Amino acid sequence: MDLSFSPEEEAFRQEVRAFIRDNLPAHLKGKVRRGDFTAKEDYLAWHRILYKRGWIAPHWPKQYGGPGWTVTQRYIFNEECAAAETPQIIPFGLLMCAPVIYTFGNEEQKAKFLPRILSGDDWWCQGYSEPGAGSDLASLKTRAVREGDHYIVNGQKTWTTLAQFADWIFCLVRTDPNVKPQEGITFLLIDMKTPGITVKPIIVLDGAHEVNEVFFDDVKVPVENRVGEENKGWTYAKFLLVNERSGIAGVARSKKAIDRLKQIAEAETEDGRPLMSTDDFARKVAETEIELLALEYTELRTLAKEARGEMAGPESSILKIKGTEIQQRITELTLEAIGYYAYPDARAFGDNEYPVGPDYAVGQAGHYFNMRKASIYGGSNEIQRGIIAKAVLGL
Repeated sequence: MDLSFSPEEEAFRQEVRAFIRDNLPAHLKGKVRRGDFTAKEDYLAWHRILYKRGWIAPHWPKQYGGPGWTVTQRYIFNEECAAAETPQIIPFGLLMCAPVIYTFGNEEQKAKFLPRILSGDDWWCQGYSEPGAGSDLASLKTRAVREGDHYIVNGQKTWTTLAQFADWIFCLVRTDPNVKPQEGITFLLIDMKTPGITVKPIIVLDGAHEVNEVFFDDVKVPVENRVGEENKGWTYAKFLLVNERSGIAGVARSKKAIDRLKQIAEAETEDGRPLMSTDDFARKVAETEIELLALEYTELRTLAKEARGEMAGPESSILKIKGTEIQQRITELTLEAIGYYAYPDARAFGDNEYPVGPDYAVGQAGHYFNMRKASIYGGSNEIQRGIIAKAVLGL
């Protein structure tokens, strides 16, 4: 595996770096560092800047609006965005739903949905998990009964990220309850303005309104909003989850997070010495860096496979497991380094007093609590280990 970059690729890196330097608003960079994104416009501002440049959808085929980049160019772009602490692009439309539409959808669906996903005019959320169907997603109960040219949808989805902002939701629904669970599921695109949809907030441990419950009460969905065939939705759902799990690995962002952890550990002291120079803490950071380096090489092997035109398989589960474990470990070490100043930020619960302690401590407790979810979403890590055991080890 050749890990060197060509002169053309290094020139591309400099182009990306210059673009970010010249176009990333300073106030957005500060919000990223503090984890202080609350308004829809905060999330969409960087999206629209990249859209104007033609760089918002690195993974999309060029015929649908992608930039036509190679796998290596996408890797470089992600590295530079992470290093510059750009806002993360909301993945539900661009990275999850859109590939399903342009791979399995019809021409009318592609023409209707893809341009508005690309521009950010339509915000999407994901209707997968239910109160009784999270890791065991195939046991979902939300029903869709066909009546003429519509489906009537009834049920509930939960942990629906940023549904309060969403214009559309892509949903897995049960259309045949009398067959094997995986064989009776359909993939629907549902307008969130449709009568009968109710969104209720779930306030998480750091006080943020990030996730929601979504209720469907006799919601009419045109049959034309079904992607692919009826009862074949599990196939499309698995395709989507491979993309999601690979993206969850977050190698580039974790590399930046470790750099920030080291800076904090140099500023914090123990017995008059920088924490980073103590044997115990330095060992913990080194162990995490080694695991991240191994994960990075695994990601590069997966990208090399993709460059050969091969689909990612169980590798996506490996990336998901280790990537989320490393992300959680970094937040744990960050709290350990900050110590007492890492108490939960009371401003999230209505306190208007600025917290005591260094600026780098602000929001770290909330980030730690929030990252507990990383080993659950996208298919829990326990489920991913089962996939690896079956697909790789033959157990």
